[in-house]
Amino acid sequence: MQPSEHREAKGPAAGSTGSGALLAQRLVALFLAGALLLNFPLLVPALGGGEHGGGTLFGLPRLPVLLFVAFALLVALLAVLMERGDPAE
Repeated sequence: MQPSEHREAKGPAAGSTGSGALLAQRLVALFLAGALLLNFPLLVPALGGGEHGGGTLFGLPRLPVLLFVAFALLVALLAVLMERGDPAE
């Protein structure tokens, strides 16, 4: 084999370091947003610290409804991030 014929083998991730790093950054940001969203101090208003307790939304207790909506939003954002095609392809 002559030196001009030698080609360096590239793995599947060799050309996608930029987009892979961007995806990793977005996933870390989503994790931190979820950790903040589901953190106790931000849930205190949902607990209804007043004299009337937690209250209701659409006839359901407020805390479980807000937790479900927050978790569903995080799952939807994760699905969008993971299913989005690489714009470079």
